[in-house]
Amino acid sequence: MSKDVEPGFSAGDYFDQPPAPFFDADELLRWSFYRAVIAEFIATLLFLYVGVLTVIGNQSQSSAAVCSGVGVQGIAWAFGGTIFVLVYCTAGISGGHINPAVTFGLLLGRKVSLVRAVLYIMAQCLGAICGCGLVKSLKKANFNAFSGGATELVDGFSPGAGLAAEIIGTFVLVYTVFSATDPKRKARDSHVPVLAPLPIGFAVFVVNLATIPVTGAGINPARSFGSAVMFNNHKAWENHWIFWVGPFIGAAMAATYHEFVLRGGAAKTLKSFKTSSI
Repeated sequence: MSKDVEPGFSAGDYFDQPPAPFFDADELLRWSFYRAVIAEFIATLLFLYVGVLTVIGNQSQSSAAVCSGVGVQGIAWAFGGTIFVLVYCTAGISGGHINPAVTFGLLLGRKVSLVRAVLYIMAQCLGAICGCGLVKSLKKANFNAFSGGATELVDGFSPGAGLAAEIIGTFVLVYTVFSATDPKRKARDSHVPVLAPLPIGFAVFVVNLATIPVTGAGINPARSFGSAVMFNNHKAWENHWIFWVGPFIGAAMAATYHEFVLRGGAAKTLKSFKTSSI
C-alpha cells in the first residue's frame, strides 16, 4: 500500500486506502457485502419513516391550528439528527451512505466499486419506498392529505432555481462526507476527537434549513423517490427529475473538488503521467 505524505507529517501519520476496483464481481460472493446492502436498506427505511412522519405531523398540526407544529427548524433537526444516528450505527458495516448521491460521489472518488454502488442505490430506493409505505399505513388520511411528505418545487421558484438549490445543497453534504472521513484529517487532528457522523448530520440540518423553502429539501434521490412512489400524484412527479439530476451533479462536483483539488489528485495524476512518459 502506498503512502500519501505531506510535508510536516511523518511517514507513519496516515495511509491512503488504495482506490476501489471499478468493477469487483467477487463482492457478490461475500456475506459482508450483502450485510452492508441490508444495512443500507434498513437505515434508509428508518430515515424516511422518521423524516416523512415529521413533515406530515408538522403539516397536520399547523393546518388544525392546534399548535404551530415543529416548523422548518424541527423538520431540519429530524432529518439531520436521524442521519447522525443512522450513520453512527451503520458506518462500520456499510459506510453509512443512506443516500444515492453520497454513494455516487464515493463511486467517483473510487471509494466503492460499481457493483457496490448499484446495489446500495437499489437498496436505498427500496428502503425509502418501504419507509414511506410504513408512514402511509399508520397515517393514511394525513399522508394523502399532505402530499405524502413529497419534495416538490415551491410555488414562485423556477425549475432552474430548484435545480441550483439541490446542486448546492448536495455539494455541501457530499463535501462534508469526504472531509469527515478523510484519513489526512484524522492524522492532522488526532488530538481532537472527531466523530464523523456529527458533521454529516449537521450538514443535513443546515442544508435542510436553506433548501426546504425552495424544494422541500431533497438532496437525497431516495428520499424524494420514496415519497413520490407512495403518494403517486402528478404534482409529486412533475419536477421529480430535479431531485435526481441536482444531487448527482452536486455529488460529482464535491467528489471532484475534494479529490482532485484539495487532495491534489490532479497534480498527482499529471506527475504520474510525466514520469511514465520520460
